[in-house]
Amino acid sequence: MRHATSQAEDTKDTKDKTADSWKGRCSMDADRFARAALSRLAEPCDREVRTLLDEVGAPEAVARIRAGRGTLGRFRPRVASLDTERDLDIAAKVGARVVVPGDDEWPERLGSIPVPPYCLWVRGPLDLAETVERSVAVVGSRTATAYGEQVAADLAAGLAQRGWSVVSGAAFGIDGSAHRGALAVDGATVAVLAGGVERPYPSAHATLIARIARDGLVVSEVAPGSAPMKSRFLARNRLIAGMTRGTVVVEADLRSGSRNTVKHAIDAGRNVGAVPGPITSMTSSGCHQEIRDGRAVLVTSASEVIDLVGDLGDDACEPARGPVLPEDALPSLDASVLEAVPFRSALPLDAIVRSAAQSPLAVRAALGRLERLGLVTESAGTWRKRPQRRLTAAR
Repeated sequence: MRHATSQAEDTKDTKDKTADSWKGRCSMDADRFARAALSRLAEPCDREVRTLLDEVGAPEAVARIRAGRGTLGRFRPRVASLDTERDLDIAAKVGARVVVPGDDEWPERLGSIPVPPYCLWVRGPLDLAETVERSVAVVGSRTATAYGEQVAADLAAGLAQRGWSVVSGAAFGIDGSAHRGALAVDGATVAVLAGGVERPYPSAHATLIARIARDGLVVSEVAPGSAPMKSRFLARNRLIAGMTRGTVVVEADLRSGSRNTVKHAIDAGRNVGAVPGPITSMTSSGCHQEIRDGRAVLVTSASEVIDLVGDLGDDACEPARGPVLPEDALPSLDASVLEAVPFRSALPLDAIVRSAAQSPLAVRAALGRLERLGLVTESAGTWRKRPQRRLTAAR
């Protein structure tokens, strides 16, 4: 019995020494090193680890996970294969860096989401905090229609041209179209991945993600080499929603993962916009439901998106209006006379008087005013409407 107790104590001492030794590594930046380790050890939304991190700090949290006491024993298989130096080396090979809370590059808005990331692995030349300061998430269906892809690209390009960054998830469909739209006008775009920053997913988007890494930013909260899994896709949606000013959904069916992003955006206090589609399209049914439920505002242009998510006053846009025609502000008498004047066959004054049911003097005066406005023309005592230049709707 004493031998067993002694052996247990020796094992405990060994674990404690290992933990203390680990905490001493990378002493110049122990917090950053420990957070990088956490991104390998724990899943993004592990609340027990998040609570532990908040209570004791990253180095001590990792030390306790390595010790494996109590419920933290579930991490033993991952502890056995933990090699943070290797992860950092892989990141360095693709030009990625670890960004942690307190860094100038850390997006402060992430503090408003229920479970912030332990750290962010960031790849690309831009400053993450500056890039997402004025940014919009553009998300939607992977099985998008040509309409949805065109709208997403146009919205993203319009936002980028106005100095806004576009954040999305690099998936097929709407995500990819949004990234391409921003890149097409040399705008800033950020791809938030569910796997490692050096691991393009989907693989068919390897070229697109490489372009984003070259000109924009690729971001992940999981360590290099991590596989994209369903739970990690759902977790990364909160980052897309949390680091941006607002979220716009372009095509989403009733079970679309984009509606999960909408939920995260609302939970974080962000505004949400949704683009309408044909009422017969199941691909837009989720957007329509979000609008109907009052969780999203209908948006149809980049200007309306900026009006929704931007600064009050500075980013407001005028409401869409129909064309303003010269006859819109006519007095009732002049309007009735104008209505009595035909387009093609000219009429004499007495015929217009009969049709307008006004006195000859009043009709003659009204015709003079209408002629000065360029609405009617007179020839040999007869009158007809003057063709008007076709006007487009004001926006």
